[in-house]
Amino acid sequence: MKKVAVIMAGGGGTRFWPISRMSCPKQLVSLTSDDPMINETIHHFDKVIPIEDSYIVTNQEQARLMDTLLPKDFPREHILQEPIGRNTAPCILYAAMRIKKEFGDALMAVLASDHHISDIDEYQRILNLAFDTAEKTGKIVTIGLWPTEPTTAYGYIRFGDTIPGEKEVHQLERFVEKPNKARAQEYVNSRKYLWNSGMFIWKVSVILDAFRTLLPDMYKTFEKIFDDLGTEKESQAIASIYPNLEPISVDYGIMEKTKDVCVIPAEFGWNDVGSWDALAEVFPHTEDDNVVRGPHVGIETENCIIFSKSGKRVITTVGVSDLVIVDTDDAIMVIRKDRSQDVKKLVEELRRQGRTDLL
Repeated sequence: MKKVAVIMAGGGGTRFWPISRMSCPKQLVSLTSDDPMINETIHHFDKVIPIEDSYIVTNQEQARLMDTLLPKDFPREHILQEPIGRNTAPCILYAAMRIKKEFGDALMAVLASDHHISDIDEYQRILNLAFDTAEKTGKIVTIGLWPTEPTTAYGYIRFGDTIPGEKEVHQLERFVEKPNKARAQEYVNSRKYLWNSGMFIWKVSVILDAFRTLLPDMYKTFEKIFDDLGTEKESQAIASIYPNLEPISVDYGIMEKTKDVCVIPAEFGWNDVGSWDALAEVFPHTEDDNVVRGPHVGIETENCIIFSKSGKRVITTVGVSDLVIVDTDDAIMVIRKDRSQDVKKLVEELRRQGRTDLL
């Protein structure tokens, strides 16, 4: 069967302010390499899924910038534009319907646009295994990640026995919401829980059947405009239905209500790069345990992340530690590494003060 990738790329990326802005969010920024993160995502799977069989679901504002950043051979007609955000279930159904219109049934991988993967060969092997499993079994397949720490930032997956005839593919027992620290430690110690990566692989026909059964109103709404998809009428048709769609995640609307799901435990150097302190796990460190991207001169500076977007100014530091320092053309941010998650609060405060020019 044809293999197709769907990249979800509509987020705002506020946790990486001031590099990430609403008009140019994290997935469109060169954060973990010299390439925008969305192009990194495409290169992660391009030996498994041809670039011409890739789709991106994003919003209208980001689509314009994305058009200028994507590889030349990415099919621009496969940039699907949502007029307003409605969480992940509608965007996945939109993509599945569009793929059905273009290819009929196909194998579909749903992937994030802004994750870092260090072991590409292993990632591609697991992705191929997931495709093979979805094709042979007709089941929904998800990829779970072996936890490296008892983090409370992710949801978890409890997995059971392997399915018949498979050594690496397990029956999924249940999804677990983000736990507290003590419960997360129990999960890690048990070796029976995985991080929920949000990567899903299924046949288009299988996921459409799931929507038809579990989110019937949403399915019927898209079914009414099916003939318009892939034509010049698509944009207007999508705009007409989106305001009335239920804003619901695919996890809650489909995955947590579907009993027959497989999970593949994996380890391929995955990092969701969810906040500034995560860069310490992606980049090499200096002798003083700093991560430096851009011009910097430091004295007695330890365990810091120093990031310059433009490289026009030299960042200088003396006698500091455990900081994140970010320099852009119009803003400088200094924050303790252990407060990296609070960048969102800073963005909220800027919005409260009416500083939309910085958002």
